[in-house]
Amino acid sequence: MMEKHSYNVDITWREDRKGMMCSPELAEGNSHSANCIEVATPPEFPKGMPNIWSPEHLFTASVSSCLMTTFLAIAENSKLEFSGFSCKSKGVLERVDGKYAMTEVILEPTVTIKDEKDRERAERILQKSESACLISNSIKSKVTMEVTVKVEA
Repeated sequence: MMEKHSYNVDITWREDRKGMMCSPELAEGNSHSANCIEVATPPEFPKGMPNIWSPEHLFTASVSSCLMTTFLAIAENSKLEFSGFSCKSKGVLERVDGKYAMTEVILEPTVTIKDEKDRERAERILQKSESACLISNSIKSKVTMEVTVKVEA
């Protein structure tokens, strides 16, 4: 059983509906600002700003990147030979009972394998990765997955 861990994020308002988000843990050995990202209200909301990471993008990214890192660990432990992993993802924001909520995250992972014989195993490992993903397991949003497995040409 893994011990309890914490992950620190510091955010500072800059101007308008925009701030800077950094993590002291990611700054070691780098200039502090090298690992910071600008975050803002998305443009769908009043005074929102386009072209800047929003909490909604980060929420979606957290589910997608968790799928990838979980897949990489399970694929390695399962000795699955693959040459590529990518994932398109879409977070859906809706109004539910008068409140906004991220109701669904749709993941579209693509795994490229070296041999057709590994197709079913790759699909199983992706399904297992989604159900083991700690971020998916931590949220109320529905997570759906549309898997593509390609064989290296």
